Amino acid sequence: MKVNTDVERCAERRVDASRVAAVAESLVDVDEAAALAEMFRLLGDPTRVRILYALLEAGELCVCDIAAVVDTSETKVSQAMRLLRSAAVVRNRRDGRNIIYRLDDAHVRLLLDLSREHVAHGEDGER
Repeated sequence: MKVNTDVERCAERRVDASRVAAVAESLVDVDEAAALAEMFRLLGDPTRVRILYALLEAGELCVCDIAAVVDTSETKVSQAMRLLRSAAVVRNRRDGRNIIYRLDDAHVRLLLDLSREHVAHGEDGER
């Protein structure tokens, strides 16, 4: 069995105690990190991401319109919307017998815009 010798580590183990203490003091706590990880998990599904970008583009859409736009079943859209709504990523309102969805707030829009910009930045080789 081959041992990986390309592991990234400090050439000389020397901890900068004051720097570590300053960063540790402002570091997100475990509960907030878990909530952030959950948010990123929600964005880990291509269908959910496409749904969010459809709502970003359209403003508001019902389940059947979302399903048509992202080319998936209404059942899959309904399941995705339930997850996204419980995470406060989308909101809904009733319009007669239809439920209309939209992004929850400007923070979600900003997250989507920045995420797309970041992906494009990496594709352009501008690192």
